[in-house]
Amino acid sequence: MDLKIQGKSAIICASSKGLGKACALALAAEGVNVLICGRNQEALDEAVVDIASAAEGEVQSVVADVTTEAGRDALFAVCSKPDILINNAGGPPPGDFRNWGQQEWFEAINANMFSAIDMIRRSLDGMKARRFGRIVNITSVAVKMPVTTLGLSNGARAGLTGFISGIAREPAQYNVTINNLLPGYIATERMWSVLEASARAAGQEPETFNETMFGSIGAKRPGDPDEFGAVCAFLCSQQAAYITAQNILMDGGLFPGTL
Repeated sequence: MDLKIQGKSAIICASSKGLGKACALALAAEGVNVLICGRNQEALDEAVVDIASAAEGEVQSVVADVTTEAGRDALFAVCSKPDILINNAGGPPPGDFRNWGQQEWFEAINANMFSAIDMIRRSLDGMKARRFGRIVNITSVAVKMPVTTLGLSNGARAGLTGFISGIAREPAQYNVTINNLLPGYIATERMWSVLEASARAAGQEPETFNETMFGSIGAKRPGDPDEFGAVCAFLCSQQAAYITAQNILMDGGLFPGTL
């Protein structure tokens, strides 16, 4: 399917690896001119090579931490009028909420709530004026199905979800959509580290814990990052213009609820 976004420009946050990189790969393959970012120059250079090898569009990169004002400034200095914005940031560490003080909460909310809001603030009105915009926020299945050891993430991402629900409908009349994409267990470094922490908390060996965890998923396996990237690219397509203000699960059937 031609997603009809060739030549569009995209900022993909935290995209030197993991889910962000998967989204950048999928968009670049559709002919989108992508700007990727990360905090590590070496990882970013490797990502550029990987993405460029499959890209129909231009690939640019900038060393930037999207959770900082300076990092966001750096992104918009390179791409001042993005047509597509993929918000993403590394999740806070797992642990016991009894051990988290104000600073840990402030850092989580800044990284996984405020930074996305500020990226949207900088992008939205320009998208509306140009009559095209696609914003996808990578959150987590934990928004619907909280993970005990991921309290910082649960709280910050749920806050972002509530905020998005309040702003996502009005821009649709200008062909600007805002959706949240909720990954379950997608095979990234972050996923394996979360599972390891969960196994420790449960007093189990990681292999045993993982076998039980994947057994509880309808697909009986973790997701592939390429599968995640493909869904993200579709949400950015012309064909997805009537999808907005949604929380779209990408979890292989992990979440057991009806709604």
